Amino acid sequence: MTPSWIQILIVVVLLVLLFGRGKISELMGDVAQGIKSFKKGISEDDEQDGGKTAKTIEGKPAASTKTTQRRKAKSS
Repeated sequence: MTPSWIQILIVVVLLVLLFGRGKISELMGDVAQGIKSFKKGISEDDEQDGGKTAKTIEGKPAASTKTTQRRKAKSS
């Protein structure tokens, strides 16, 4: 059962009445700012790592690579 457009409209109207237009737009702005901050933090971590990828950590293959190698060995 999917909600009809009337049910969705009622929920939207109730949300606007409860929180007000300003509060909802403020909340969305905070969410967007959090996402931008997260992306910036991730890119800064990559720059500090010196370009290392997630596949190798200190010259050693990641666990997922070891698992793949074990599966190949078992199937051979």
